[in-house]
Amino acid sequence: MSSVNQDSSPFELVTGRNALRSLALAGGVALHAINVYVATTIMPTIVQSIGGLTYYAWNTTLFVVASILGSASSYRLIDRLGPRRAYLYALMVFCTGSLACASAPAMWWLLIGRTVQGLAGGVLLALSYALIRMVYEPRLWPRALAFVSAMWGVATLSGPAVGGLFATLGWWRPAFLSLLPVAAGLAALVGRLVPAGAPESPSGGGVPWAKLGMLACSVLAISIGSLSTQLSWHVAGVAAGLALAAWMSVIDRRGAPRLMPTGAYSTRSVLGASYLTMAMLVVGLTSEIFVPYFLQAIHGRSPLVAGYLTAVMAGGWTLAALLFSGRTGVAVIRLVQGGPVVTTVGLAALALLMPHPAGAMAFAVLCAALLAVGFGIGMCWSHLVTRVFRSAPAGEENLASGAVTTLQLYAIALGAALAGMVANAGGLAEPGGLEGARSASAWLFGSFALAPALAVWSARRAMRA
Repeated sequence: MSSVNQDSSPFELVTGRNALRSLALAGGVALHAINVYVATTIMPTIVQSIGGLTYYAWNTTLFVVASILGSASSYRLIDRLGPRRAYLYALMVFCTGSLACASAPAMWWLLIGRTVQGLAGGVLLALSYALIRMVYEPRLWPRALAFVSAMWGVATLSGPAVGGLFATLGWWRPAFLSLLPVAAGLAALVGRLVPAGAPESPSGGGVPWAKLGMLACSVLAISIGSLSTQLSWHVAGVAAGLALAAWMSVIDRRGAPRLMPTGAYSTRSVLGASYLTMAMLVVGLTSEIFVPYFLQAIHGRSPLVAGYLTAVMAGGWTLAALLFSGRTGVAVIRLVQGGPVVTTVGLAALALLMPHPAGAMAFAVLCAALLAVGFGIGMCWSHLVTRVFRSAPAGEENLASGAVTTLQLYAIALGAALAGMVANAGGLAEPGGLEGARSASAWLFGSFALAPALAVWSARRAMRA
């Protein structure tokens, strides 16, 4: 395990030639992350303005389903357009989606705009992973991945502030427009620093659109089932969604173009166990989409405060990533195996604390639980991704690294769909109000704690020698 990470300085990425290059590579992640927290923070205000509480989780579901499609197509865009033009096209599409969101007269229009934003966001995320492997030497990969994670920390500071300010004033439409100058500034930076060309991926080929469509349909099946108030429809939606995902995996094993690398579907392989661990951790984190609503409906917090408290989850991820990304040897094993435990404990604590308005001390413990959910993921994420990079089969290195983004986005989409189902079944929309929010929060966090609990087992398999 001493070869998992070689020694590197935490300053190598932010000094000299690497400084602006790192900013350009991670800027797309920052824009995507800020957008996520702006949208999450203002969603309760949007619902009050144009309605659509039943479709609350669809804001995230459709956004991330589109991100999966964008992520999977990014490598073909790099081959055909080069990294620079692919980056600039993604920024242009993102701005188009932002304009659509800002002009939405009803929830269906907003969901279309969020879908367009998600398509561009998926490309931006995948470009970051692809360029890390292209630009930096392997010993800097964990540091570069931690730097990308730090962009979520930037989002935790700026996203809720922007969203909370506009939500407090009741001006949710300008919140989407506020991201356009950020995109313009990033475009200027990308035009100067991102290379125009890059070597074609050795695992190149066509985009597996049919398989991606099956993944998208699996998420949408769960989301559609969640709209009903009957348990039978919920069960049918989950069963259909998981069946489609399983069918896709069978097809993917048999023929090209592949969506996932060889060994990705078996927990007997290091690669498969690593992927499963990351997916379960992300599913657990996705419960955050309802945190602003619960904090406002149950605990009476303002949109600004609720937005910042929601961002504590991502802040924990960033903090842990910066603290532990440089660890080597046996410490890596302990971090990867301990991270899922911390996340599980955090979600279980939220299931107990979130449903009940509390005093200062109990609320401080609730905030610590929010921090723990993200902190556990940050402890192990960069080491898991490095493990994937190093365990990739020969000739499938780019496919394996690209699959990290696809898997992460699918886990978010799946988690959002399941969160909507659990929350609605738990009483979010009916009976609704304070009673419904309290019941839904207990069911949501309690059930979502099972995902990182499974990751406790798979993390041990991922770190086999």
